[in-house]
Amino acid sequence: METEGPALSILQVLEKGSFTTGSVVQMFELARGLARRGHRVAVVSRPDGDVGDRCRAEGIPFFAFRFRHEFDLASARGLARLFEERSVDVVHVHKGIAHSAALFATLFSRKRPILVVNRGVSFPLDAASGLKYRFRLDAVVTVCEDIKRVVVKSAGVPPEKIHVVYAGVDLVRFDPAKADGARIRRAWGIGAGERLLLQVGARDWKGWRDLVSAAALLAPDFPNLKTAIVACKDDAEKDRVSAFAREKGIGERVLPIEFRADMPDVLAAADVVADLSYEGLGITGTIREAMALGRPVVASAAGGNPELVEDGASGLLVPPRDPAAAAAAVRRLLTDTWQTARLAAAGRERVVKGFSTEVRLDRIEALYRRLIAGRSTRAASGEATTVNR
Repeated sequence: METEGPALSILQVLEKGSFTTGSVVQMFELARGLARRGHRVAVVSRPDGDVGDRCRAEGIPFFAFRFRHEFDLASARGLARLFEERSVDVVHVHKGIAHSAALFATLFSRKRPILVVNRGVSFPLDAASGLKYRFRLDAVVTVCEDIKRVVVKSAGVPPEKIHVVYAGVDLVRFDPAKADGARIRRAWGIGAGERLLLQVGARDWKGWRDLVSAAALLAPDFPNLKTAIVACKDDAEKDRVSAFAREKGIGERVLPIEFRADMPDVLAAADVVADLSYEGLGITGTIREAMALGRPVVASAAGGNPELVEDGASGLLVPPRDPAAAAAAVRRLLTDTWQTARLAAAGRERVVKGFSTEVRLDRIEALYRRLIAGRSTRAASGEATTVNR
């Protein structure tokens, strides 16, 4: 798709460098999509990790900065040089240290681009972070309305400066016609007559213990049910999952799995995809991706999940920290074949219409242009006032 209006010079900045996190994936897809629309996009991130390699493979200029801490003036001065050398129109930052570096850079540079910060988690901002959100910032992009409310309340940012743009799914990658769930089931030893319940994420706040507890409640009636907890970061995390499953009496039915790059196949392997996160979340990325693949989902009614999953229409919502409610929802999807198919089809349709990467690109691009036009209008008004005096 070609952009409407002149091409913009854009920097996407994120201190994290691994594609194991959703923020990196979303930043990269935004950079790639904007570049394909004809904009002059560059990415700035740490030298470790795989962001640089992915950018270079796409022909996107990549600049490696250390981003060592909140007061890394070397990284800030490097950004300031990029502002001037690339005549940057918009700098879009995606994490806290990158945000700090960009703020300092605006003090060092003669070129002051539009500064946009992304917020994808619903943890309240502390006093220091809140100050950053009120200083030299043109806009905040939150991934759901719930996070917008948190930013307004905890940081005192005016609501009109906050713009909700839902994170997107790459519908080419998460295409149910291409995903090979059968391959994953074979690799994990899931038999033809067995059912697979799956959640991605093994941090405590992801609620994986609640899912294992729900699976234990279902075990007497579903002896063929297995549960996979995917994206365990190391052997210690796998051991914690296994130990808790043994405590619940279903140790042999729970599979702790490392991070996988083939997530479309992993999600397609599941009979039900769940996410029982209870704090810090925006909209759970794997729930969005599972819906794109036409898989039935159960999600906690926390954060922005109710903005994505319409309870009983495109998936099922359950109260956070309630294994019994989660078990009842999973039971419903495992036993009511017709309703499960209806919810799965509606879920995919919902993501295609409102939560795709292309929809996100349209909204972000339009926001950049509005912000630039607004600054130009204010500048012209200020000049006119000076002349009239």
